[in-house]
Amino acid sequence: MLTRLLISALAVLITSFTLDGVTVDPWWWAVIVAIVLGFINSWIRPLVKLLALPINILTLGLFTFVINALMVLLCSWIIGPHFVVQSIWWAMGFSIVLTLVSWALHLLFPPKS
Repeated sequence: MLTRLLISALAVLITSFTLDGVTVDPWWWAVIVAIVLGFINSWIRPLVKLLALPINILTLGLFTFVINALMVLLCSWIIGPHFVVQSIWWAMGFSIVLTLVSWALHLLFPPKS
C-alpha cells in the first residue's frame, strides 16, 4: 500500500511539472494530494458518476472527463494553496496526464503479490 501511495505521489509530481497550469508546492505535498485524490476517487466520484449517469449516457461517456476534472478541482479546493489548478481545462488535462503517468509508473514498478 505504501508503494502504491509513493507511485501515485510521484505521478502527481511528474504531472504537475509537465503542466503549467497545475502547481504542487512544496514538492512533498504531492503525497497529500495523492491521499486526498485517492479518497475523493474512492468515495465521492462513484456517487457523482451515479448521479450523472443520464448525462453520461447521452454524451456516450465523455462526461466522465468533466467529472474527473471536477474531482481534481475539489482536491485543489480542499488542499488550498499547496495544490493549485488554474481552470477546469487544466484539471481535465491533469486527470488525463495523471492517468497516463500513473499507468506508466505502475508498469515500471508492478505491485508485488
